[in-house]
Amino acid sequence: MENNRIIGKYTSHKKGPLLIVTAGVHGNEPSGVQALEAVFKKLQNEKPVIKGMFVGILANTNALKRGVRFIDEDLNRTWTEKNLKYNISDTSEKQEMYQLIKVIDGLCETEYTNHYFMDCHTTSSDSLPYMSVQDVGQNLKWAQHFPLHIIKGFSDIVEGTIDGYFSKEGITGFTLEAGQHDSETSKIYHEGMIWMLLEKACNLQVNDLKPIPPAIEATVKSTDKQRTFKIIHRFGLNPKDDFKMQAGFENFQQIHKGQHLATLNGSEIYSTWDAFIFMPLYQAKGNDGFFVIESMPQ
Repeated sequence: MENNRIIGKYTSHKKGPLLIVTAGVHGNEPSGVQALEAVFKKLQNEKPVIKGMFVGILANTNALKRGVRFIDEDLNRTWTEKNLKYNISDTSEKQEMYQLIKVIDGLCETEYTNHYFMDCHTTSSDSLPYMSVQDVGQNLKWAQHFPLHIIKGFSDIVEGTIDGYFSKEGITGFTLEAGQHDSETSKIYHEGMIWMLLEKACNLQVNDLKPIPPAIEATVKSTDKQRTFKIIHRFGLNPKDDFKMQAGFENFQQIHKGQHLATLNGSEIYSTWDAFIFMPLYQAKGNDGFFVIESMPQ
């Protein structure tokens, strides 16, 4: 079971932190897996020194094999207190969740100086890369070490996310949304952030790599200046809803009061905010139509 999930492990057998990167929570989002494979290949070829242990983990193995978002339900909504308390395992995704927990618990049994995670995702609409951060523990402070935009509050209003689970377990980190599912840059941004995590968490000397991975510079240059946003509204959907987002919206795009955003069951939905749109839904599956976010003072 573990061998089917572990994309790679790398260590120089020096005391340090555990860095876990998960990918493929949604089976139609392969760029995180591809990025991890590229990073582990270069690490194995060049064998640079790091502190601690770096592990890459496949999440939704069944959905990844089929190239679909999920089999029965969204794996990024199953990590609820109820499911975990009562060991509910009636879907493929819940079974995947318990297998992941077993792997994560096994990794955490070893003594490390700290524990970090990143969960790799992509979006159905075009997007700049950004970090989704649950504002608990050291998560926000840690995310501010990296150059991308920060979204606060997603896991606070959406129950059952894997990053929410990591945070409750005292593991510091964030979700990285690297861009649109099929964009060639999504894998680049996932890879660039993995290298930066290895540098910040595990003391990797990236200048010693030959050549320095170009994904690092590409990721740094992807965003002009880091900004922090918070979610102020979630437009949720029911399973039988007929929802269609208006064409052309992108993450972080400004919206205005009275603007036509979407159509729900034949009724037009208009903005009541002067704010920004976040995660507009442009795929068949999903229970979040869109979110509304506002910029926070720096």
